Amino acid sequence: MDPNDKMSKEKLIFYLTVPLSTIIILSNLFIIIGIACNRQLHNTPNYFFLSLLVADLCTGITLPFIPRMTFDRHLDFKHCLVMYIFPNFLFLSFLFNLVMVHYERYLCIVSPLHHSQFWVHRCFPLALLTVWLPPLLYASLPAFGWNNWVEPNANKSSNPNETLLRSNTVGNTSKEDEVCSYKQVFPKAFIYLEVCGLVLPAMLSIVGMMGRVLWIAHKQLQNICKLHRAVDRLQQQQPTDHEQQLNLRYAKCVAAVSLTFLVCWVPYIIYQLMSVTALQSGVSLPSSSLYIIMSCTGIGSMAVIPLILGLANKQYTEPIRMVMRKLRNRWRGGQNNRDIAL
Repeated sequence: MDPNDKMSKEKLIFYLTVPLSTIIILSNLFIIIGIACNRQLHNTPNYFFLSLLVADLCTGITLPFIPRMTFDRHLDFKHCLVMYIFPNFLFLSFLFNLVMVHYERYLCIVSPLHHSQFWVHRCFPLALLTVWLPPLLYASLPAFGWNNWVEPNANKSSNPNETLLRSNTVGNTSKEDEVCSYKQVFPKAFIYLEVCGLVLPAMLSIVGMMGRVLWIAHKQLQNICKLHRAVDRLQQQQPTDHEQQLNLRYAKCVAAVSLTFLVCWVPYIIYQLMSVTALQSGVSLPSSSLYIIMSCTGIGSMAVIPLILGLANKQYTEPIRMVMRKLRNRWRGGQNNRDIAL
């Protein structure tokens, strides 16, 4: 890649990811502090959500480095593994935590009277382990040998005399010869397995659970409307606008879920399709401006999902709001005292 072209792409990644990463980190800290300060929120469902926030916080920290994974760098084997394995582990753990949070809330809605008897509540440490350990094990497979790494001097002559003559120069040139690339760390089979075996099933499971919850809410809404009509007929009253309000609230809920899916999931789906298409065609992952924009917005939009879930719950943000109100009142009180003194 041309140095000027690479520099322009580095600037594009910086301008796209740093503001988004800052928002993700600060918002996660904002919600984490709110949960930690409210003892009423110290229960199993919120512990799962807290684990999701921690994973999302780590994803926000590594977000500026993920689009750079398509660039080739001069790194040795160990540093190259860390550069690719660590962000991949954090992203997979974030995805597993997101599925677990949706699954736990799905159980609460499907079985509201018996949800505490399911294994995710009875075996909370085991459930928490399942969202962190499998991503770590899978992301670490390249470190255990499933990689395409080739030593820079592997193809050199095996003649002992030539090896002896070159031994003094290998130490100086090895750093320059070792090119760190995603193709050397992640084989195609590894990428296909991650996309088709982990990422795609996780996305489909979340969509399926959200659809099931909306269907249950729709059926319950129909039953409530039928009861209201029956009561109105028995009391010989005119139908009220309560049914219309319930239908409007349900429509708003469906619109919010659909908008969240379009904003948060569609960019990531497009990014994955571009990556898989490039791999199937046998070429390297593109480093064009469009691909960089889709990678930044795709992963960043997914990291916004926990923020939407957290900021929509007033219990999570109430402690911080109280602190902000106190600071605002003190500032106004100080202003009033200065006005009186004048």
